[in-house]
Amino acid sequence: QVQLVESGGGLVQAGGSLRLSCAASGSIFSISLMGWYRQAPGKQRELVAIIFNNGITNYADSVKGRFTISRDNAKNTVSLQMNSLKTEDTAVYYCNAVVKSTSWDNNRNYWGQGTQVTVSS
Repeated sequence: QVQLVESGGGLVQAGGSLRLSCAASGSIFSISLMGWYRQAPGKQRELVAIIFNNGITNYADSVKGRFTISRDNAKNTVSLQMNSLKTEDTAVYYCNAVVKSTSWDNNRNYWGQGTQVTVSS
C-alpha cells in the first residue's frame, strides 16, 4: 500500500501565496507521475498541475504563470507553490501519484486525503 500525506493548506487573502507539499510512503518501486487536483464545492475535481519523473510538467490554463509544481524523486515528494492566489482558487486540493509497488506491478493511482485552501477577498 501507498500513502500520500498532504500539508500546507490554509486561509490566505487574495494575492497571497501558499505552498502545498505531499509525501508518498509505503511500498514504492517507482512513481511515474505526481500531481495536484482540486475540487471546489459543487464542482468536479479538476487537474491543477502534474509532473512526470523526467521533470516534464503540465498545468491547467487557469493557474499557468501563478503556480509552480516541483518534485523530489529521491524523497518521493511533490510540492505546489501557489502565488497570486485568487478567490476562485478556493478548493480542496488533492495530491495524486501513479505508483508501481514492485517492478512487475501495474501502475496504480493513489490519492491523498485532501487539504483545504481558502482564498478570501
